[in-house]
Amino acid sequence: MADTPETGANGAATQAAPAKMNVLAQFVRDMSFENILAQKGVQGDVQPDVQLQVNLDAKKRTADNQYEVILKVQITSKAKESGDNLFLLELEYAGVFHIENVPDEQLHPFLLIECPRMLFPFVRRIVSDVTRDGGFPPLNLETIDFLQLYRTELARRNSEQQAATENA
Repeated sequence: MADTPETGANGAATQAAPAKMNVLAQFVRDMSFENILAQKGVQGDVQPDVQLQVNLDAKKRTADNQYEVILKVQITSKAKESGDNLFLLELEYAGVFHIENVPDEQLHPFLLIECPRMLFPFVRRIVSDVTRDGGFPPLNLETIDFLQLYRTELARRNSEQQAATENA
């Protein structure tokens, strides 16, 4: 029996080692909460219009197989009728991950999809606590589809590249 990618020298089936991820640390890198409603003294019953912006960043650390992933959220709440700002919350929440056995071509999506999924419940709790402690009803963020976010960003970058090459 000849060696094939599916069999080893002894004919036994071999498989690639499974991907391994450990969260080594997670922390608030930066946070700002501004209660504009209290500063301006807006009167009456206010219906909020909440806008959420999410950005991701990932980078290799100096230690082998370690990466830092940063989940950045910016939440702006405005009064629906007047458009006055109620509050602004900016949060950068980071995680340090030890990742092994992920092929190079799959590492980028792994860092920007799977790692933020691990961080998101903690970000949700912080947002809820900060908005409540800031004098508003707790804001419970809807689950974010990081796969769709990743695909949308790839499509945006590809269209920008196509536009750049057509204009060159």
